[in-house]
Amino acid sequence: MYFTDFDFEDEVLDALDAMRFEKCTPIQEQTLQPLMEGRDLIGVAQTGTGKTAAYLLPVLNRLCRGEYPEDSINCVIMAPTRELAQQIDRQLEGFTYFMNVSSVAVYGGNDGQRYEQELRGMAKGADIIVATPGRLISHINLGNIDLSKVSFFILDEADRMLDMGFCNDIMTIAKQLPKERQTMLFSATMPEEIRKLARDILTDPVQITLALAKPADGITQQAYICHEGQKLGIINSIFDNESSERVILFASRKTKVKEISHTLKKHGFNVGEMHSDLSQSERDEIMFQYKSRKIDMIVATDILARGIDIDDIRIVINYDVPRDCDDYIHRIGRTARAGTKGRAITLVNVEDQEYFKRIEDFIEQDVPKMELPAALGEAPAYEPKSKQKGARKQRSNNKDKQGGNNRKRNNHKRGGRPANGNKQQNAKPVENSGQPKETASVATPQEGTPKQQGEKPKRRRPNHRRKRRNKPQGGENAAPVTENK
Repeated sequence: MYFTDFDFEDEVLDALDAMRFEKCTPIQEQTLQPLMEGRDLIGVAQTGTGKTAAYLLPVLNRLCRGEYPEDSINCVIMAPTRELAQQIDRQLEGFTYFMNVSSVAVYGGNDGQRYEQELRGMAKGADIIVATPGRLISHINLGNIDLSKVSFFILDEADRMLDMGFCNDIMTIAKQLPKERQTMLFSATMPEEIRKLARDILTDPVQITLALAKPADGITQQAYICHEGQKLGIINSIFDNESSERVILFASRKTKVKEISHTLKKHGFNVGEMHSDLSQSERDEIMFQYKSRKIDMIVATDILARGIDIDDIRIVINYDVPRDCDDYIHRIGRTARAGTKGRAITLVNVEDQEYFKRIEDFIEQDVPKMELPAALGEAPAYEPKSKQKGARKQRSNNKDKQGGNNRKRNNHKRGGRPANGNKQQNAKPVENSGQPKETASVATPQEGTPKQQGEKPKRRRPNHRRKRRNKPQGGENAAPVTENK
């Protein structure tokens, strides 16, 4: 379907024409009509499928008709990260160029000037507020914002917000809104937590579900099975034969991002880094340099797995295998957007093989394994299941051996037979048994073996002397000696 097939106002059609939006994506094709009719909606589709336009266009179309007050906030859009809030705000600027509709983005990490801009926008009643949950809660608590006239409430990437622990914040914000409103919830996945949230804040919603958690068709997936020390050599070999421009490399932790970025710079790569330790102005500067091609590659945590609007990313590299299958989908979904082609490369060390196998099972395909460059040496075998069975078998063998050794030691303690079958004439007695040290005989005291052999028994030290000898130093009030060492 084409956008002209829908009953859009002229201002919306002019904006679509200026931004060269012609044909609808599948999620837009299925959601536009029920949203234009005012229905609550749950939209489930992966990132990069056009969800933002799917919910913005119906809202803008109704605001253009002048049916809502001009001096109040009419729409609240929630986003999990600053980057996604910025992306939505930029797309709003493009759509509203021909409209008398105002918007303001509200998110943390800004300087005083940006904060004042947020306050002015909320005080004047911007038509649309794009906000992260924590920042909006802060403004609500300070009495800076009036949400009593909101007609549209939109949750973008709701699964990500719940993963980040924003469920209570969302419910707090929802309680500030009128009950008579249109609510839209968009998510890449549909776990039980999202279903519960939908039941709490939506009314008789339409649910549109596209193919869940599958990589886009335009992504060529590859994997290198390697040792951890071979990863940097693989990256060098990849870009020996092609440009390192328009690349995002994902790592699991911000400390690792810093280390990889530093190492790549030493090897001559034009690299920037993105992680939570950066201020908002530093993040903005990195993204500006990347979009303007002043830097070729960004090394990032999963902070960039969602919420960036760059359509020409050529290659995504997973330096570490993500532990969550959905994170893998979101990471590689940064490339091959808007119908383009891209490549996703994952470096799989021995410890991460089982996690990568889960990803292959999740996406229902075997990712092609690439041959390591000859200079890097031999690669480990890709045997995630056999490795796990071998580990269990080894643990079982170790346990049996340990048990056997313990049994031998216990036999000695009990005065039993040693492995060679001879009697233990000099075996140590059981601790605290009260038996003389020089024998482990089972004879009674009256039948003492030394006396029968004509030997003079050794004189035993009185028990009270042993106790006195073990008495701790320092007087009667000294702390007792414990058994723990």
